[in-house]
Amino acid sequence: MELIKLGEKTYYIKNNTNIGVYKLNDNDVVLIDSGLDESVGRKILRIINENNWNVKYIINTHSHADHTGGNKFIQARTNCKIYASTIECDITNHPILEPTYLYGAYPFKELRNKFLEAEKSNCEELFDIEGLEYFTLNGHSFDMIGIKTSDNVYFIADALFDEKTINKYHISYLNNVSDFINSLDKLSELNGCFVPSHAEVSNDIKSLIKLNKDKTYEVLDKILLICKENITLEDIVKSIFDTYSLQMNLTQYYLITSTIKAYLSYLIELNQIKYEFIDNKMYFKVICQ
Repeated sequence: MELIKLGEKTYYIKNNTNIGVYKLNDNDVVLIDSGLDESVGRKILRIINENNWNVKYIINTHSHADHTGGNKFIQARTNCKIYASTIECDITNHPILEPTYLYGAYPFKELRNKFLEAEKSNCEELFDIEGLEYFTLNGHSFDMIGIKTSDNVYFIADALFDEKTINKYHISYLNNVSDFINSLDKLSELNGCFVPSHAEVSNDIKSLIKLNKDKTYEVLDKILLICKENITLEDIVKSIFDTYSLQMNLTQYYLITSTIKAYLSYLIELNQIKYEFIDNKMYFKVICQ
């Protein structure tokens, strides 16, 4: 993990989930997200201590475990306050909600892993911090935020995915397809230095925005093609995995199944797909125009 300076007060720690660092003064800093688990939290805190800083706040862009997993350790060591937007704050305070909404009921043990359920930390709803501006970036999560610093650096969380990830997995986790597209459009209007959580820092993300949007519409087209005839959700999921030569495992199954449900919701709202029950099974099918 490496601390990289981006502006007078703005830094980031390069990691699997990039971590933002914003200096409030000579001593105090705000962390933007905290990584996957305690081990990442330890490494973050080591870097902070080496610079003789103190963590005053953590702001979580959203509640997914790879962004909140270091919260508990860092909070215990520094007594810092943790903040997030309303729904994301609730999930951070009750992390079992993440595997629960993916599974649709109380999750069995194997789903309660560190990738889907962070350790509980004490989170409060966002408040204004001088030098930072928040803006909505919904789509990947219920109420995800981006954060702009006084150095015109934008921390944009999981509002888009890098080319390597898109080419490898093709379908990335989404909660709301329409919101995801709207967030991409919002990002295209901004100018500055951008720090995605899982992509390289860049002053120009227009090509990456296009790649994410194109892949989203590609997946929509594939689902429409798959649904030419009546088909169950399970068979849609299998067809998507087969189409993209993906290997199913427990975590991928629930993440992708939830995402496909989001795509189906989007298409139903657009009146392009309908559902019906036949012999006590739910089927989806394209609406003939």
